[in-house]
Amino acid sequence: MIELYQLMQLVSIEKYGTLSKAAEALHLSQPALTRSMQKLENELQVSLFHRQKNKIEFNSNGKMALEYARKILDQIQAMTKEIRHFDRTQHTIFIGSCAPAPLWEILPTLSDLYPDMTISTEIKECEMLIRGLKDGTYQMIILPYPADLEGVSCTEFRKEHLFFSLPKAHPLSGRKALHLKDLNGETMLLRSRIGFWDRIVQEKMPDTHFLVQEENFAFDELVKASVLPSFTSDLAIKRDGDTPSRISVPILDKEANVSYYCLVNQNNQMVSGSSFVFPRATSSSAP
Repeated sequence: MIELYQLMQLVSIEKYGTLSKAAEALHLSQPALTRSMQKLENELQVSLFHRQKNKIEFNSNGKMALEYARKILDQIQAMTKEIRHFDRTQHTIFIGSCAPAPLWEILPTLSDLYPDMTISTEIKECEMLIRGLKDGTYQMIILPYPADLEGVSCTEFRKEHLFFSLPKAHPLSGRKALHLKDLNGETMLLRSRIGFWDRIVQEKMPDTHFLVQEENFAFDELVKASVLPSFTSDLAIKRDGDTPSRISVPILDKEANVSYYCLVNQNNQMVSGSSFVFPRATSSSAP
């Protein structure tokens, strides 16, 4: 019977060009590799190589065997990947979100409902989230707008309103509300991985120099100690409270108000149906 390792050896011989180099790469002795190829030839009952002194080349039979070997190894690799992915889906709920805030409430809710499951999340662009929901990468996605997709339920989940977080000494800290353009051109602190919010502030504040912080702890400490403006939101304030020595000023731009929508494939039994109840969307505290 043909063994998988023989097909791998066959491909290695073609890759490295000589038996000695292939044997070295496979951590075998050259005689052991030669015997393995002779055994493969006996199984196939054909010769696979032109053998000369100190040289070996594939004959036409060998080239055909090499082509099949590659296909079989590719299929085995694909099978392994798909089976491992399937196994993960039996133990993991995959959620994609357009921003971090919606996950703050959804994660503990799902963890309570499915204590034996792992909850895996990532923040991606909306187009990638929709593709991922369609192809089964995600069981649930969160978008900043409703989407009418076939076979997908769409439920309004939560609202979020963006604020400037200003030091009390900032000249605009006494304003009741501001527009994004009002701070355009300043230097500001900015979290990384904020999803679609990043595109909005970059487009509306093109002259602003953003100091992006990768670590949340470092960002929080800098906000406390720095005189630079930053962003917060009503949901962040609700979760973490106000930052001492800072004033939170609501932003008036329509882009600063967003309603989040949860989208679930109706064929997915894990997070669809009555077992998962979406909290009713709440109104923003901003004007």
